Amino acid sequence: MKAAVLTGLGRMELRQVPEPRIEKDTDVLLKIERVGVCGSDVHYFETGRIGSQVVEYPFIVGHECAATVAAVGKAVKHVKVGDQVVVEPAVPCHDCDQCRRGRENTCFGLRFLGTPGQGGGCLSELLVMPEECCLPSRGNLTLEQGALCEPLAIGFYSVRQARLPSGADIAILGAGPIGLSCMLCAKAEGVRTCYMTEKIPERVQTALQGGATWVGNPLKQGVVAAVLERQPLGVDVAFECAGQQETIDQAVDLLRPGGKLILVGIPREDRISFAIDKIRRKEVTIVNIRRQNGCTQATMDLVSSGKVRADFMVTHRFPLDRIQEAFELVAGYRDGVVKAMIEM
Repeated sequence: MKAAVLTGLGRMELRQVPEPRIEKDTDVLLKIERVGVCGSDVHYFETGRIGSQVVEYPFIVGHECAATVAAVGKAVKHVKVGDQVVVEPAVPCHDCDQCRRGRENTCFGLRFLGTPGQGGGCLSELLVMPEECCLPSRGNLTLEQGALCEPLAIGFYSVRQARLPSGADIAILGAGPIGLSCMLCAKAEGVRTCYMTEKIPERVQTALQGGATWVGNPLKQGVVAAVLERQPLGVDVAFECAGQQETIDQAVDLLRPGGKLILVGIPREDRISFAIDKIRRKEVTIVNIRRQNGCTQATMDLVSSGKVRADFMVTHRFPLDRIQEAFELVAGYRDGVVKAMIEM
């Protein structure tokens, strides 16, 4: 079968690789239909690592996908051949301390699609996953909507972890796919105002069209002052979705005393810092987000209900044989790209 393989820094190649086989009775063989290019995929493409997760070449990346069931193991009960499914990329052990505490996203034995040391990715024609990771869409979602449910689930989990007060005022730093996912899920929760910041002009417009209350470009104005002019006491919750020291500092400045800082973005540096005087005097609560912790089905339900409409996030589409072009586009933030979708 064909697969897009990361063969070195900045190099994606289309190769023939062995087809996966059903080995366990609970396995499902999937024909991959759509794959979204994620920022973490681009981290591996550009730097070969995310923290301690270091790529060993060749390696198949990708974890945002929708698929059609091609075959099932004899113990599979909830999906059948021909079903369209959204793929939950996390495979927890269900047995460790973290799983028993309801923290499957920090499972000690977690296997996650397209993660070095855990498992190869979904940028291939076929993939085998456990039945528990194959969530049937039952005709309620398009293939693209199915693939978007993975980043949306991170937004859903981030908003859930924020425990937003009624009529909350929030800020989101970064209007890429994850920032927009947080915005859409927060709006579904009934936030009063949602301020966003973004450096790419096209994404500023995308965020406004998607429903943000106000979007500012820090390259053109002082975004902290501009938000505080509109919200003098600050915001209740700030979602940092860019993974930059600059946006972390801005998020702290935007919070009201007693506010929450939700760290969603993935910094490329090994360390970040906080202005301790500010976060201590404001008594800021800092919450880290690790993926989506079982929120995929709830996100699918939200999308199928029409309460979250995320189709606008897909700005570019590529066939598999243009994978290098797709990754270069996303890595370079070119042409106003928000989400590039690979059509298998």
